[in-house]
Amino acid sequence: MEANLQWLDDPQVFRVNQLPAHSDHSWYATKQEVTEGSSLSQSLNGLWDFYYAQNYRTYPTGFEQPDFALTDFTQITVPQHIEMAGFNKLHYINTMYPWEGHEFRRPPFTSQNQVTLFAQALDNHIGCYRKEFTLKQSWRTKNVLIRFEGVEQAFYLWLNGHFIGYAEDSFTPSEFDLTSYLNYDGANHLAVAVYQRSTAAYLEDQDFFRFFGIFRNVSLLAFGQNHLADLWLKPTVNSDYRSGRLSAQLKFDNITPNAVVKASVLTPAGQLLTQLTQGLAKETTLDFGEFSDILLWDHYQPNLYKLQLEMLTADQTLCEYSEYDFGFREICLKDKVMYLNGKRLIINGVNRHEWHPTKGRAIDLADMQADLETIKQANINGVRTSHYPNQIPWYFLCDQAGIHLMAETNLETHGTWQKPVGIEPSYNVPGNISQWFGAVLDRAKTNFETFKNHPSILFWSLGNESYAQEGLRLMNEYFKQVDPSRLVHYEGNFNNPEFEDCISDIKSCMYAHPAAIEEYLTTKAKKPFILCEYMHDMGNSLGGMNDYMQLLDKYEMYQGGYIWDFKDQAIFVKDEITGQDVLRYGGDFDDRPSDYEFSGNGIVFADGQAKPAMQEVKYYYGKYRNY
Repeated sequence: MEANLQWLDDPQVFRVNQLPAHSDHSWYATKQEVTEGSSLSQSLNGLWDFYYAQNYRTYPTGFEQPDFALTDFTQITVPQHIEMAGFNKLHYINTMYPWEGHEFRRPPFTSQNQVTLFAQALDNHIGCYRKEFTLKQSWRTKNVLIRFEGVEQAFYLWLNGHFIGYAEDSFTPSEFDLTSYLNYDGANHLAVAVYQRSTAAYLEDQDFFRFFGIFRNVSLLAFGQNHLADLWLKPTVNSDYRSGRLSAQLKFDNITPNAVVKASVLTPAGQLLTQLTQGLAKETTLDFGEFSDILLWDHYQPNLYKLQLEMLTADQTLCEYSEYDFGFREICLKDKVMYLNGKRLIINGVNRHEWHPTKGRAIDLADMQADLETIKQANINGVRTSHYPNQIPWYFLCDQAGIHLMAETNLETHGTWQKPVGIEPSYNVPGNISQWFGAVLDRAKTNFETFKNHPSILFWSLGNESYAQEGLRLMNEYFKQVDPSRLVHYEGNFNNPEFEDCISDIKSCMYAHPAAIEEYLTTKAKKPFILCEYMHDMGNSLGGMNDYMQLLDKYEMYQGGYIWDFKDQAIFVKDEITGQDVLRYGGDFDDRPSDYEFSGNGIVFADGQAKPAMQEVKYYYGKYRNY
């Protein structure tokens, strides 16, 4: 197969040769490597050769070939946004698409269809990456994958001149099998062409700075015999909330005769609770039975048990080791009220973009830990991952800290239905257009498959601000089929009440006044009510929070909400006059169209310093605590 530039213009092509999504577990050659670092992983982060092409006309044809002369190339750090490396223009926009007013474009298969959108567009910039690497000698007999944890927005991949695959969906991992084209005895030449725009742009119209490039980790992963390909842990809680059961569904590759898995469950204190050994099959189910006196997972006591898995050959040789922390907890609806572990749930939440004032969204573990510490100090118990899957470590950190997550799918099509004239969904996607259903269902599936084992996730969210029609209904149906143990959230039916009963377990609104909430709860309430965005902390705002918090005492079905938002999106630049580092917002980079300082809605500044509004958040969230 050869790479095809027309894939950029076809919403029905969003993954080519990409491996299926799977659980975010890690695997090791030995148990000791959990603390020492896996010998089956090799980071490709660091300096890459790089060429910035303005468009397809200046694309360095043939750069994927190992003998291509890189004389016009410079270097770039991976992970990093191309814009933050000094290439391309910084651009912030909320609702509209960034090309509005410059280029006329409409989504394919709508009433105003176009043949060509991005493949030959002069404003579709391209980042051309090259990386040379050699393999560990111990990997000679193993399968080797490459994992890109985040690439905006569409990319083509080659190894040693051979086309490997194509991927979209900027915020979930993309994996490809490199085994067939690897050179085990010398240098390997990796080439990646990242296009700023494709039809995926219509699905990623989030309220943020528009970046592109390889902005999350890149790594090689090796596996040999009896490889754990997927893990789905299923802890359940009995009605007494003191006992529960545990089972696990496992998938394996490269199974050898008479191989077994030895599974151990440890208590939160690290004591062995139970153990079993079972033969391997392509799909294997482990049933650990019932446990008494379990310790539940919640915000105040995030008790985590541990599953240890040893994959052994018939002669008991260890092939692979993996472990995963999990928790016993139950989220459910009863009499139109959400309960966590049998107690009414109150969401003292915040929306959180991944952000750093010098790195943009290319944050690291230390940045996540700093965010989490601020969140805990403010008595926040819930985070909405607005509006895309976050980096994998964030979910593990929230498991450990007891933070309830609304795990959002990477979907926002705001600009296809909300126009300057108001709500006008004539070319809304995915809408009722079947050619767009595959892409959004794939995004839902990848979100679920990657993060399904995290006790911190109480809600799957279909995304944000995409006018509710059949495509969203199908996403909801998917989540309900694969994971009835969690609730599904979506706010977009607010603008299209026809889908009220089939798209969300919760009545969710943005910025409703307290009187409007009371009117819903007293006259027509069918579901528990939350505010997926409220208080909008822009400038010297966030006053009147008490009016919302008092509703928690008056109405059981009102269960809180998520402040918009956690951190300002602003970028440190050197002031032209003073020479000092200053924070600049949307519109400060000659970016048009722009929503200007609308990028500054946080309860903390972009550098993490608390705003005065944080005092009110901490006070009221501390006053109305239940989890």
